[in-house]
Amino acid sequence: MTNPDTSNPNPPDPNTSNPATPERTPANEPTESFKDIFSEYEQSHSRKREPGAQGREGTVITVTADSIVLDIGFKTEGVLPLSAFPADKPPKPGDKVQVTIKGRDPEGYYELTRGKVERPTDWASLEKAFAEKSTIMGTVTGVVKGGLSVDVGVRAFMPASRSGTRDASELEKLVEQEIRCRIIKLDVAEEDVVVDRRAVAEDEERAGKERRYSELKEGDTVHGEVRSLTDYGAFVDIGGADALLHVGEISWRRVNKPSDVLSTGQQIEAMIIKIDSDKRRIAISMKQLQPHPWDAVAEKYKAGERVRGTVTRIADFGAFVELEPGIEGLIHISEMSWAKRVRTPGDVVKPGETVEAVILGVNAGERRISLGLKQALGDPWAGVAQKFAPGTVIEGPVTSLTKFGAFVQLTEGVEGMIHVSEISAEKRINHPQEVLRAGQVVKAQVLALDTEKRLIRLSMKQLLPTGLDEYLAEHKEGDIVTGRMIEAFEGHARVELGEGVVATCRIPEERSAKEDKPTEPDSPASSSSSSSKPDLSSLGSMLQARWKSGAAASEAKPEAARAGQIRKFRIAKLDSATKKIELELE
Repeated sequence: MTNPDTSNPNPPDPNTSNPATPERTPANEPTESFKDIFSEYEQSHSRKREPGAQGREGTVITVTADSIVLDIGFKTEGVLPLSAFPADKPPKPGDKVQVTIKGRDPEGYYELTRGKVERPTDWASLEKAFAEKSTIMGTVTGVVKGGLSVDVGVRAFMPASRSGTRDASELEKLVEQEIRCRIIKLDVAEEDVVVDRRAVAEDEERAGKERRYSELKEGDTVHGEVRSLTDYGAFVDIGGADALLHVGEISWRRVNKPSDVLSTGQQIEAMIIKIDSDKRRIAISMKQLQPHPWDAVAEKYKAGERVRGTVTRIADFGAFVELEPGIEGLIHISEMSWAKRVRTPGDVVKPGETVEAVILGVNAGERRISLGLKQALGDPWAGVAQKFAPGTVIEGPVTSLTKFGAFVQLTEGVEGMIHVSEISAEKRINHPQEVLRAGQVVKAQVLALDTEKRLIRLSMKQLLPTGLDEYLAEHKEGDIVTGRMIEAFEGHARVELGEGVVATCRIPEERSAKEDKPTEPDSPASSSSSSSKPDLSSLGSMLQARWKSGAAASEAKPEAARAGQIRKFRIAKLDSATKKIELELE
């Protein structure tokens, strides 16, 4: 007996002179003749035939959700799948149904089919069944070397690999069972017949899946059994058809791996969310049968409330925190710390860490919740106005340097800025790094504070001794001092009293040169011509009047104020706190 290639359904038989005789042998099967194998079996076993293999009539006893129990005249009832009947015409108890016995299930019930398959009784019938590749009935009579012996009207051999079983123990269970099979090799001359049960089972399974696909539609709720698990989901048997349950459709909460929540063999309930008829793919979802957690978010979470959650993942712009299954909020990187600029969220929080945050905003429509981590720690700017009022002297480390100034930490979460012009009064500084470095502890005085903009201006030079400080310490109001006018304008002038000591002076409006002439506008002298003789009596009277009134002293009248003059002044006001000096002309 040869082992021809099964890819050709009708290969020629090298052992017979009749090339037209159809025959086929599956690949990798025993080449030993069935006649030789079966002769060994007959020495210790007797052939068993069971009458009535052409099918029988059963009576419906019970109809369940997925099967029908029938009385077939044996001590044990038979079970027929409900899917064998049209969905709109299910049977009812008492109905008569023509069935054929396929075998027994693990519970001992006969497995039935509605197909009318007859057992051939002669070689002509076998040749016809082989040529048409039709399904026939046979009875397993025993286990033999390499497989099973099967009674299909004549003696036949079924290789173990074509039995549809996985191991030898399952082969034993098929003995005395009626099976459906197909002839894959037929040699009339040698009375050699090989049958295949697995091909029939595969065809029936394929047909069952096709029928199941046609019955299913999107939106249906189905029950199924988890067949296998992968990193991206689970494959589920939903009554003869395979469906994919993606990891993202298992639960509203984030599931890292399907094996964390599911196991092989587990029974689940799911909803069909997509059917691809061309590719025969079905997608199902478990979470669609659960209430959507975002439906109650608007009532449950309010801005300003404190919440606790678990960090699920980190992105460049922030961290996502699970507040409850299916509800996540985002802590933006800018809301993580008052004290320092956060470069990456991973520097502050880690996945799996439980954190406390404050809800900054809720947008249920877009399914977004904004969270603040630093707000849960308290605002360090609360009370800053009282603690760091202008004039307060502070001490703290330099946190960062820029070309326009240096930032100094006053307390946790509060920084002030020293402008480059406020670092030193002795020399001009182009960049803060010429004098300062990051981490250096410095003293400074608060110049101004803006709590709304969260800005504090500081000065270092205000705390350094200067020529002005010494001048203020050595003088008092009322002192007569000498200074140089460096700028004069209408009503005021700036006066330099020493190096780095500048004061302001109020200049009273001086009389014009016309007012200083010895003649009055209405005197007779003013109306007389230059050629007229002066009225000596009037001039003498005017001089006598000016002398008596002290006007004679104005003969030494000072010149008008101008830049560059060196003059004497009297200190009118001296303010050590603001370091301001006001003068009056002496």
